[in-house]
Amino acid sequence: MLKVKVCGITNLEDALYAVEAGADALGFVFWKKSPRLIDAVVAEDIIRRLPPFITIVGVFVNEDIDEVNKIAKNAGLNIVQLHGDESPEYCRGVNAKVIKAIRVRGIDDINGLKDYNEKTCAFLLDAYVRGLPGGTGKTCNWSLAAEAKKYNRIILSGGLTPDNVKDAVNQVKPYAVDVSSGVEKSPGKKDHDKTLKFIAAAKG
Repeated sequence: MLKVKVCGITNLEDALYAVEAGADALGFVFWKKSPRLIDAVVAEDIIRRLPPFITIVGVFVNEDIDEVNKIAKNAGLNIVQLHGDESPEYCRGVNAKVIKAIRVRGIDDINGLKDYNEKTCAFLLDAYVRGLPGGTGKTCNWSLAAEAKKYNRIILSGGLTPDNVKDAVNQVKPYAVDVSSGVEKSPGKKDHDKTLKFIAAAKG
């Protein structure tokens, strides 16, 4: 069954609502330039209050690997999602499961995924926007995303909304979908009605 990750969680209310609505995973952004940045201590407190069987993902961008491992351990992250220019060697140094995010420009980006297979449990495919690692609201190339499934499990991201997620799932048939800006009122603040509709459309 398709999995749904709601990313950019910044508060307990949104976290609990997403879980109640059927989210399988929650994402916490630790990139310092993100409008969805959450302090590690605040994230730890939210994570402690979550029910069991929810996958907790921490999002990092070109962060010092010791800091990544420290936050992952202290916060109890299940998975580290790397959204920058991290190398396969960097991925091997992470003391947790790794999702490597790729901003897709063309087929060369897809073919480069094979270099990361050893240490990744999935690839997240996002739209390419110059200078921004994610959360742009732009749609990924779904045809190229489908090609990436030959390398690993695929998490489709980029510009997904309650209105287009069903078409995306039908076309790409990914392992999971990831949403952030598509269910927000403002950066870091979720719209609960959109969250519910998104998850229902994705899994329906």
